[in-house]
Amino acid sequence: MKHWIRATLGVFLKDMKSELRTRYALNALIMFVIITLSMILFSFGNEIAPQFVLSGILWIIIFFAAMSGLSRTFVSEEERGTVLTLQLLTHSSSVFFGKLLLNILLSCVINTLIVVLYLLLISNFTIQTWSIFLLILLLGSLGLASGATIVAAIVAKANTKGTLYPVLAFPILLPLLIAVISGTQMAVEGASFASAGGLLQFLFSYLIVFTTLPYLLFDYIWKE
Repeated sequence: MKHWIRATLGVFLKDMKSELRTRYALNALIMFVIITLSMILFSFGNEIAPQFVLSGILWIIIFFAAMSGLSRTFVSEEERGTVLTLQLLTHSSSVFFGKLLLNILLSCVINTLIVVLYLLLISNFTIQTWSIFLLILLLGSLGLASGATIVAAIVAKANTKGTLYPVLAFPILLPLLIAVISGTQMAVEGASFASAGGLLQFLFSYLIVFTTLPYLLFDYIWKE
């Protein structure tokens, strides 16, 4: 068990150091967020959009930001030619959870940045029930990272990685997106925490399923 934990942390730290050195994902994500928010502000002008529209736009930004930055989790290994080395040196589950930890970190950091900027720049978007919103944001970020990680592993060996990634990720993440948009709308409207119980249970279940299934299937995906 200790060896597995060390191997998982080793994969995570390797990728983290690589990301801090190149800043590819972070730079791509930050630029995407700034450009997208600027376009939304210009398109709205002096118009006031309904709260449910703003809730949907927030998670659309988060989804496409994830598509821009999280897709390189396994692509970078293919480009550097280090796939075989990882397969020889460590167990596939350590690789999966190490990559997942990195995507969770990136997802939480960038989603927090998106929400902060969104609240500052979109003046009529206000959260009434913060307990619902924060849990929705946390579970949504974790679920997004889990789904994005396994899709990145699937498309890493494809020739058209950039176009294939969002095509495969969208149907997998669609139930999650519908749930988090509904939850955000409830938080904006000031719904009680108890009324969001079923939605939070669904998001937690989604997270468990899309962490467990990829873990069970990853050895086949990684080596085939």
